[in-house]
Amino acid sequence: MTVTTAISLRHARVRYGPLEALHGVSLTAPGPGLTVLLGRNGAGRTTVLRALAGTVPLSGGAVVWDGADVTRVPAYERARRGLCLVPERRAVFGTLTVRENLELAAPDFTYALDAYPPLEPLLPRRADTLSGGEQRMLALSRALLARARVVLADEPAQGMSPAVAARTYQLLSGLDACVVVAEQRLPPGLRGAAALVYELRRGSLVFSGEAAELT
Repeated sequence: MTVTTAISLRHARVRYGPLEALHGVSLTAPGPGLTVLLGRNGAGRTTVLRALAGTVPLSGGAVVWDGADVTRVPAYERARRGLCLVPERRAVFGTLTVRENLELAAPDFTYALDAYPPLEPLLPRRADTLSGGEQRMLALSRALLARARVVLADEPAQGMSPAVAARTYQLLSGLDACVVVAEQRLPPGLRGAAALVYELRRGSLVFSGEAAELT
């Protein structure tokens, strides 16, 4: 049975030293479903994901998950409760093999190889020897295996071929989870889709609506 979930920022502010990266941002990502955060580099997309995951503290506002305020809940506890963050960089254990990375997520990782068949011949390779696109496949495979309730992914298709990128968004859209991705541009496969979109500019929200509303 599908269980609904939602994670939100309410008037969230985040500071990096003297600079404020988020200026009172409020947004809600429902699930199951896909929410896309759009914006150029420096717009605040990554900071929103980190704030939701608990890897950066808020200087104001709140993080609410399924109606409960989790602002002071540490990142590891949010992960224990079913939140998975796939960062843009350092998303895999470079000194471990592909097989070992997958085994850390689940002893039976068949589903990951079904999702991304190109990983199978790479199983004995160290993760830090993979190309950027291959590392993204591995990182996302680990997220798929986690069966998380909330998946946060920063530029999940970076470095992938168009076909693999399309497959990635097909996989993410099909998860029984609240999925939030950060991208600079709306992926082609999502144009006209029912995905929820928020656009950030210089730490502030400038658009919210469905992907079909974007021109």
